[in-house]
Amino acid sequence: MPVRIENTPNPNALKFTVGIDVGGPKTFVPTQATDEPMANALLQLEGVTSVFMTADFVTLTKAPDADWGSIAPTAQAIIEAEFPG
Repeated sequence: MPVRIENTPNPNALKFTVGIDVGGPKTFVPTQATDEPMANALLQLEGVTSVFMTADFVTLTKAPDADWGSIAPTAQAIIEAEFPG
């Protein structure tokens, strides 16, 4: 399913709208173990500091010095693979 990327008021967060229920609300951070494969994959992306899932979207937060140009396309592919539609 095509995932739409949207800006948020926070320049360090992007909203990835899936269009179907993603579960949640759940928040994942690198310091907490999780058995959620998609969250683990997203947290492995350099610069990602948290993953928030609820309703029909996933929000990623990055470190202030990280670059969305290198994070967003890979994150979008990970999310689309999880929710192929």
